[in-house]
Amino acid sequence: MTATLGLVVHAAADGIALGAAAASTQTEVEMIVFVAIMLHKAPAAFGLVTILLHHGLDKKRIRRHLIIFSMAAPVGALLTFFCIGQESKETLSSMNATGAAMLFSAGTFLYVATVHVLPELMVKASRGGSDTFNPLQLLCLVCGTVTPLMLSVHHGH
Repeated sequence: MTATLGLVVHAAADGIALGAAAASTQTEVEMIVFVAIMLHKAPAAFGLVTILLHHGLDKKRIRRHLIIFSMAAPVGALLTFFCIGQESKETLSSMNATGAAMLFSAGTFLYVATVHVLPELMVKASRGGSDTFNPLQLLCLVCGTVTPLMLSVHHGH
């Protein structure tokens, strides 16, 4: 399933961001990255299971997909922590490595959403549903778009 593959890649990228943050010397960055990842893992797992159920997979296969998804972030975090943690003092600024890892994680999320998930949703919509947003979907889209803007107001960075 492309949704599983995309979410596994994104989860691994989350792990990369977490490992890079843990390798940095800034506790605030570590905590922010950890909380951000933890807040969206449950909805991502729920979404993955929902998509897999919608595609008619049996519970045993769904469990395998979910285990692979669940392991991607910790494996990515450990690999990154040990790679950046060992090398950052010699070759890389840990803040640059952390920033690059976070950008990579965000980019994979956008890639997964635009290349894997949206086309599947649009195909489903064109088969029997409407190809436009209903009011609730539009409200959720606007809220999701405006929330980061509101959170950045009066923020010191």
